[in-house]
Amino acid sequence: MMSGTVPTLAVGQIRRRPAAFAGLAVALLLAMGAVTLFASLVAAQVTAPRAVARVAVAGPGLVVIAGAFGEIAVLVALFVVVNALGFTLRQQHRDLAMLRTVAATPRQIRRLVRAQVTATVLLAAVPGCAGGLLAARAFLAALQQRGMAAPGLRIPGTPVPMLIALAVALLVGLAATALTARRITRPAPAAALTDSTAGQRRTGAVRLLAGAVVLAGGVLLLRLAAGRPAGELDKAGQAAMLGSLVLLVAVALLGPVAARLLATVLGAPARLLLPRAGWLADANLRGYAARLSSAVVPVALLVGLAATMLIMTSTAERAARVTGAATSVTKESDVWLRQAELGLLVCFAAVSTVNTLVALTADRRREFALLRLVGATRRQLLRMLSVEAALTTVVGVLLGAAVAGAATGAFSRAVTGSVLPVVPGAACGWVVAGAAVLTVPGIVGTGLWAIGGRAVEQVGGERG
Repeated sequence: MMSGTVPTLAVGQIRRRPAAFAGLAVALLLAMGAVTLFASLVAAQVTAPRAVARVAVAGPGLVVIAGAFGEIAVLVALFVVVNALGFTLRQQHRDLAMLRTVAATPRQIRRLVRAQVTATVLLAAVPGCAGGLLAARAFLAALQQRGMAAPGLRIPGTPVPMLIALAVALLVGLAATALTARRITRPAPAAALTDSTAGQRRTGAVRLLAGAVVLAGGVLLLRLAAGRPAGELDKAGQAAMLGSLVLLVAVALLGPVAARLLATVLGAPARLLLPRAGWLADANLRGYAARLSSAVVPVALLVGLAATMLIMTSTAERAARVTGAATSVTKESDVWLRQAELGLLVCFAAVSTVNTLVALTADRRREFALLRLVGATRRQLLRMLSVEAALTTVVGVLLGAAVAGAATGAFSRAVTGSVLPVVPGAACGWVVAGAAVLTVPGIVGTGLWAIGGRAVEQVGGERG
């Protein structure tokens, strides 16, 4: 593979697998939009005339808002990018492994993957940065209406925020590529091809160790949050929110193990209630734990972050009513800020959920065709997918609820002295319902398309 063919091969793979790269492109678009949004807010404050910048406003100020609230949003966006990139590379594992068998070196494979990521970043850069600029102007106008930003502030025309967003997307994408491409480049060519056709590998020791370290870091953050004194409840909230995100990263790393254990427990009732469809669904989920993990991590992200913010706000409001002291968690203006941040986070998580589930299910066309050739009907396959979708939703909700429970328990300990937070049942119920609405139709609807067509042609054709 000559150096001149690398861009051609990269573009060719994107054209052949548009569904896989579409999910990554959307994730990158959202990430660059988020970075552009909050960087533009900082630029508006920094470049403002001195008289405008010194105008007294309600709230902590534009730079603090962009930093504190943008921190979590940008981290979530980058988390979604890394998850989407890992899935995109797994989808083309077989193609890249075959290139290794025809004398492509590991270095050339890494260059090819880097070229794919760079091309996808550049494709998403213009709409992502443009959307971020529009969002920054709308968000600044909303802040000014509430007196939280000086009336004379304007989003500057400097390209610096967009360049920062592009640089961050490239750095994160290339760094994630270096890690995820090792599964293809490290083993011998024949072993890499065998792994791609086997479809299931044990979770590596390095990944398990990294997951354990990240989990320990999340627990440490939550202990720090729980130990905050009564006068530092805002810092406790920030530490608890960051701790929940770190725990979600641990869930992503340890996902195959956790998902397999939960699927084993939840699969038993499915086998009893639906002997055929339940047995197939349970076998698929337990046998392909990496695939199940890819499906449940976005659901856990959605449930974990949304429930954490909702429960923290309810707990702080209850404490404020009891003590009569308001904090930035309970003030009306900051409640609006948290609602805006929650909407942004839910948007990221929802897009990640739909992208991942649709791509995962569409990639199983050959598997469905094989089942049809051995006698399974389309109705039976849809039943199987419905059970899989239900189990995937439950596993994702349980993992997300565990993260939210740990984070909000630590925050409640700092606020009230008790680890039992105030849970807004109706709001959390809507979060669970939203996760189900995204997950079940995403899997079943895509499956309805994937089981169509002639089975013989799909088995003989290219996978995915």
